Amino acid sequence: MQALTLLLWMGALLGHGSSQNSAGDVEEGSLAPDATTAGMSAEEEDPFFKVPVNKLAAAVSNFGYDLYRVRSSMSPAANVLLSPLSVATALSALSLGAEQRTESTIHRALYYDLISNPDIHSTYKELLAAVTAPQKNLRSASRIVFERKLRIKSSFVAPLDKSYGTRPRILTGNPRIDLQEINNWVQAQMKGKVPRSTRDMPSDISILLLGVAHFKGQWVTKFDSRKTSLADFHLDEERTVRVPMMSDPKAILRYGLDSDLNCKIAQLPLTGSVSIIFFLPQRATQNLTLIEESLTSEFIHDIDRELKTVQAVLTIPKLKLSYDGALTEALREMKLQSLFESPDFSKITGKPIKLTHAEHRAGFEWNEDGAGAAPSPGLQPARLTFPLDYHLNQPFIFVLRDTDTGALLFIGKILDPRGT
Repeated sequence: MQALTLLLWMGALLGHGSSQNSAGDVEEGSLAPDATTAGMSAEEEDPFFKVPVNKLAAAVSNFGYDLYRVRSSMSPAANVLLSPLSVATALSALSLGAEQRTESTIHRALYYDLISNPDIHSTYKELLAAVTAPQKNLRSASRIVFERKLRIKSSFVAPLDKSYGTRPRILTGNPRIDLQEINNWVQAQMKGKVPRSTRDMPSDISILLLGVAHFKGQWVTKFDSRKTSLADFHLDEERTVRVPMMSDPKAILRYGLDSDLNCKIAQLPLTGSVSIIFFLPQRATQNLTLIEESLTSEFIHDIDRELKTVQAVLTIPKLKLSYDGALTEALREMKLQSLFESPDFSKITGKPIKLTHAEHRAGFEWNEDGAGAAPSPGLQPARLTFPLDYHLNQPFIFVLRDTDTGALLFIGKILDPRGT
């Protein structure tokens, strides 16, 4: 895990290197990282990670950050939108049918080998219940689809249903009927919020993993739609596009500057104990890879603890993105190659089967909608000796996180907010 080297505009955390004037206003400082916490694992010292469901959330979220990095590296010039939890859920569910060697492969990818939990799957049921509670505004579902005429053992189906609330689907062999059935399932799970897929069903399916998710956020403090207007979004230093930008001249947010990553970090709260963290590079042409490589559950947890509440001039693009595509090659790159070659799923069936396809469908949006017209009374921003602006008007990364468990719900790389 990378040690947090988060520097605030007001000085380092805990007052290292900062200066205060006689009125108590905090002034900007130039600071070095606090070496005392470098290299220390958050999980060794933070009671948050002692809770089994939080520990599990950290593990599957770290899988999610790995998946995001691989997916982003495959599409360096395109937007990336993922809800890794739905994919992790499908993999975790599949591990119920794996013998020890194959189970260990899946568990290592999901970071379960770092968890001393005798009942991962019942804890996963608790995690799913927590993050899909109605107030979270997240819909997430996963499914395992098997080749036609496969005889599946009831000893696999029962725990699958018990812990993950899903049942396997066996293909009919008719591509049109199978695509229609899967589309109908997605529509039922997502309440019609995720578009139907128009892509053809693969012809060589042995095992297909399907993860679907949708999120439409509600800000704790809504934006005034009268202040939304077309403004420039800088694709790079030479190209700009005009997009609808929401604005709030007196936004209350949590803020910090990471000098190692050369980016400004801001966190905005959403209803249901969910928050979104933005990573905004200092320059529009800055490579996002360094930020991406730093993302772990522990790093994000540290950020969540150490950002400071401030008032700022905020602009943020309205966003409505979707993804419908394969993650097969991404999983092959993630220590899971053996699942596609000669795995042992004899707890599922007596016939040799293997993972052949992984599909992901996701929808994500935010607009001006929110719970209230004013910030929560308990939020007291620090006094600034200089104006603070936070304009998401160039490429950025966002992380949608469940505050209660620490689970990564969605992650995106937005190079162009007009769409994927």
